[in-house]
Amino acid sequence: MLSRMDTDFRNKSTLEEIRERFDNDVDRFADLETGQQSTIDAPLSLDLITDAARRVNPDAQHLLDIGCGAGNYTLKMLAKLPGLNCTLVDLSRPMLDRASQRVQGATAGEVTAVQGDIRHIALPVGHYDIVLAGAVLHHLRGDADWEFVFGRIYGSLKPGGSFWISDLVTHNSTQIDALFQDRYGDYLARIGGADYRNKVLAYIQKEDSPRSVTYQLDLLKKTGFREVDILHKNSCFAAFGGVK
Repeated sequence: MLSRMDTDFRNKSTLEEIRERFDNDVDRFADLETGQQSTIDAPLSLDLITDAARRVNPDAQHLLDIGCGAGNYTLKMLAKLPGLNCTLVDLSRPMLDRASQRVQGATAGEVTAVQGDIRHIALPVGHYDIVLAGAVLHHLRGDADWEFVFGRIYGSLKPGGSFWISDLVTHNSTQIDALFQDRYGDYLARIGGADYRNKVLAYIQKEDSPRSVTYQLDLLKKTGFREVDILHKNSCFAAFGGVK
C-alpha cells in the first residue's frame, strides 16, 4: 500500500529504474483516457489546472512542463493559450521525443526539450509564466528534495507566475490515510480487477513517495508563493497550486 511518511527510501526505485519504466510505456501515456486510468479524475484535474493557469496568467508567453511525459498537459494548455513557448522536461528520452513531436505541431512558439531530473537541469531565473507538474513530484524523496525543487520552481517563475500540480497524495492522519488507501484499492479493482489493483499498488509502493496536500501547500507558502489554492481532490489524488 501507499506509505504515508516513509523516511527510508533505500528500497524505492532508482531514477534509472523509473526512467526505464517510462521509456517502455510511451504509447499508453500518450492517451490521457487509457494511460492515466489509475489516476482518479485525471482528465478533470488536467482541465482544472490548465484553466487555473489561463485565468491567473492570460498573457503568458513561457510554459515549463516538469515530467512532461508524452505531452498531454502542455497540449491541453496550448488549447487554452495558443502560441506559448514551451520547455518540456522529462527523464525519459522516448517520452520527451513523443512530447516534442506532438507539441511542435500545436504551437507556433519555440519548443525546448530537456532530458533530465528537475533537481539537476539548468533553469533560467524569473523566466516562466506557468509551471505545470503532472504526476511527477511523487517521485521526490526526503524533505530536502521537496524543499529544493519547490525553491527552484519558485525561482524560475516571473513575479505573478503560477505553479500547478496534479498528483498522487497521502494524508497526515494515519486513519484517514488508511481510509483512502482502501477506497483507492476498491476503485482499482472495479476498473481492472484484483490483479490490476495489486499491480498498481505494488509499483506505487516501490516507485513513489508522495506527500499530503497540506504538506505541499505549507511548502508552497514557506517557499514564498503568496496565494495557494486547492482546485480538486478525490481520494488519493489532488490538483492544487500557487501564485508567486
